[in-house]
Amino acid sequence: MAYDNDLVAGKLRRWETYLDHFRLPPWEEIPDLGLYMEQVIDLLRQYLDYLPPELKEEQQFITAAAINNYVRTRIMPQPRKKRYYREHIAYLIMILTLKPTLSMALIQRLIPADLPPEEVQRVYTAYARCHAMAAVNFLRQARAMGDGILQHDDPSDMAADTVEDLIAMSAITAGFSRLLAEKLLLLQDKAATEKTAEKTE
Repeated sequence: MAYDNDLVAGKLRRWETYLDHFRLPPWEEIPDLGLYMEQVIDLLRQYLDYLPPELKEEQQFITAAAINNYVRTRIMPQPRKKRYYREHIAYLIMILTLKPTLSMALIQRLIPADLPPEEVQRVYTAYARCHAMAAVNFLRQARAMGDGILQHDDPSDMAADTVEDLIAMSAITAGFSRLLAEKLLLLQDKAATEKTAEKTE
């Protein structure tokens, strides 16, 4: 498949500009009014609108059925009288941004569903900060990989020569990143198991 380098370069520049300013909402700005399901879905679509429209529609980015499943499988706390509060929305933001790269079982290890509300605030605030830092690091990496397509004067050694190469490099990088996250989560579990075994001896 032949790609139009100019078209791709333009898209990359627009997405870069958007991501450069995108941030997850601060804890204090997440509504704590007790929203109903449809309101929660609308809000999440606003918060996470960095996904291309095609992917949102194709993958049904967030649905009532998915949220009900997260509650049923105890990946997040249950709503109170069918209403979702700040802590629920914070869980959903974290779940939805982690879901493309981690399994639900690993997400549950990273953010247990039974955290007390003050701990949810601490975890979410740290997560939003990590999300912002990851976006900055990703943009640096994407600029370096896309140097050849973006036709920068002094392309990096990591620069892809073609759009096909950039797609392959991006997918491979995502795979390595996922593998690292999984290995670290599993290592944490192994360390916790060893500590428990030492205490019982």
